[in-house]
Amino acid sequence: MVPVNLSAESFHPFHVSSTDINYNPKTNTLEVSCRIFTDDFELALAKAYHTKTDLSSDARHKAMDVLVKKYVLSNIGFRTPAKTLDLTYLGFEKDNEATIVYLESEPVQGLKKIETTNSVLYDQFDDQSNIMHFSGYGKRKSSKLDYPDRKIVVEL
Repeated sequence: MVPVNLSAESFHPFHVSSTDINYNPKTNTLEVSCRIFTDDFELALAKAYHTKTDLSSDARHKAMDVLVKKYVLSNIGFRTPAKTLDLTYLGFEKDNEATIVYLESEPVQGLKKIETTNSVLYDQFDDQSNIMHFSGYGKRKSSKLDYPDRKIVVEL
């Protein structure tokens, strides 16, 4: 009999997250949603914070909220040519096999150029890719960060 490997890699062979960044000219903020495979995310949270994780549990949602906020804010950032933007964590939700995390930046007038840092799950997988979709002023640009690359600059 051949042993069966039921590791996270057997469920999905690619380690990828997808982040949508939308510049809202009415509020002058970046509206950010980051989609991460839940099983990978739970592994990263457990490793980073040395605790049991369950992003699907309604009973543990508040406790997981604290961990998700801490992790995502330490792994995603935005900088204009003038300053690093403060981000507000809005929450997370489960969507099938993914977890979606929502953030919003402080207002920034007339955003034209943004440096983004994204190292989500780099502490977990050395084959991680983070796909970034930027929207603003009717334009959409996409980029991909492959481990260990963390930063990209986009002009809108």
